[in-house]
Amino acid sequence: MSELKLKILELLKEDARRGADLIATMLGEEEEEVKRAIAEMEKDHVIVKYATVVNWSKVNDEKVTALIEVQITPERGRGFEGIAERIYLYPEVKSVYLMSGAYDLLVEVEGKTLKEVASFVSNKLSPIDSVLSTKTFFILKNISRTASSSKNAKAINVC
Repeated sequence: MSELKLKILELLKEDARRGADLIATMLGEEEEEVKRAIAEMEKDHVIVKYATVVNWSKVNDEKVTALIEVQITPERGRGFEGIAERIYLYPEVKSVYLMSGAYDLLVEVEGKTLKEVASFVSNKLSPIDSVLSTKTFFILKNISRTASSSKNAKAINVC
């Protein structure tokens, strides 16, 4: 991928509302060249969609987010994917990641209260036959650059 396209992607990642004219000015390129590069990346599905980033802390929508480390026994023929997909189907689950290291899955869960998240872990997640152990971490504050989350986006990243 060209250096121009990589720079365009970085600028769009920071703010998807930037127009080709502004991006061209920021990069010292011709506007038509930037438009052409963006169109190519959209056509090639490098740019899949333009998403809104919401600072949910500004919205009166209190919630508790937890990251849960899960150790599991893989299923014969399916490995970790079948269990990950099963866990992902719960509405409390926002994402499931296959991990390397001391645990197998990292599960992101949202609930209205600490008790609701704890209930999910003890009543739904832990009883799954393949689940060997869980370790739950409650997120106290998001200190990332955007300090936001995607409320309705779900992702399952099992490779």
